[in-house]
Amino acid sequence: MTTDDGGTGPGSAGWGPDEVRERVREFLAAHDPAVTERTEFLRARFDAGLAWAHFPVGLGGLGAPRSLQAVADAELAAAGAPDNDPQRIGIGLGMAAPTILRYGTPEQKERFLRPLWTGEEVWCQLFSEPGAGSDLASLRTRAVRDGDTWVVDGQKVWTSSAHTARWAILIARTDPDVPKHRGITYFVCDMTAPGVEVRPLRQITGEAEFNEVFLTGVRIPDAHRLGDEGDGWRVAQATLMNERVAIGGNPLPREGGMIARAAAVWRERPELRTLQLHDRLLELWVEAEVARLGAERVRQQLTVGAPGPEGSGLKLAFAGLNQRISGFEVELLGEDGLRYEDWTMVRPEKVDFYGRDAGYRYLRAKGNSIEGGTSEILRNIIAERVLGLPAEPRNDKDVAWKDLPR
Repeated sequence: MTTDDGGTGPGSAGWGPDEVRERVREFLAAHDPAVTERTEFLRARFDAGLAWAHFPVGLGGLGAPRSLQAVADAELAAAGAPDNDPQRIGIGLGMAAPTILRYGTPEQKERFLRPLWTGEEVWCQLFSEPGAGSDLASLRTRAVRDGDTWVVDGQKVWTSSAHTARWAILIARTDPDVPKHRGITYFVCDMTAPGVEVRPLRQITGEAEFNEVFLTGVRIPDAHRLGDEGDGWRVAQATLMNERVAIGGNPLPREGGMIARAAAVWRERPELRTLQLHDRLLELWVEAEVARLGAERVRQQLTVGAPGPEGSGLKLAFAGLNQRISGFEVELLGEDGLRYEDWTMVRPEKVDFYGRDAGYRYLRAKGNSIEGGTSEILRNIIAERVLGLPAEPRNDKDVAWKDLPR
């Protein structure tokens, strides 16, 4: 049974946990992580099909059930194998890779997937724009065909990792004479191309993890188009669904993630405890466990198909829970919670929620309800696509983009 993401269903190709463990043992016998250079090891792991178990053979996978990746990961971790630093390359892993697998040409898959997974090439996402965030389909960035290339002009904003990225997934308007959802095309953009300018956006944390990106006469070959011309909205929906699962559905152990930090403070600082705070911690702990189990259920559903609107529920729960837990931790710490380690303006390569202090977690969590789809938009998606409630009236669906009021 073939799934939407290019893998194969349970029981395919005879793969089971024992067969995967044997594959890992054979791989480690030929590539000892203690003596193999890190990048060389990761490249060999990809070629052995141990990057994404459910991806096709030759593209980092075994054509096996998605659930077997956890088996391979556990065996490799036990052997001391290096990982690919998933926090640093999360956009590539969670958004670009599944989109390329589903909509890319054979040449695109061959070119992009391996260095994406090994971390040799970082990816970013050029979707949101000033005035086109929640209403993403109203975007103004234009791409005009010029022979075998497209010339792109516009501005994108809130772009994580743009300052370190080699490639970007980009949506741009290619036909202003049709309704806004139908005139968009999806591209892979070279972030080192002439005309690409990245500027930092300093955040409430003091850092500039996000960026704004200006595109001026940027030329993109048509060979870097993903999907058909004018079909970019459908391709982008696949990216967004995967993004929400990637943000809200990360596998965690029991009492993992943000609740781990609050629980640790509670155990280490008994003098801070009160009955009222105890009740709140219990409530948050239960909510975190429910969210964790919900994420596990959605990941199990992914073994038989691509992510659906349920991922919006995961991401919505993740955002609200992170904000409440981080607020609880600051309150529990009292005056110590008001301290902040460093306001220095830096441009980090990745977000580190758990290696920082409580003040950082509290401030950074405010962005969780914006990035990856605002909580307000996600509630609309859940209402319409999960609960089946009537859609909000939309008077612009059949109006050409160029005729929409600005």
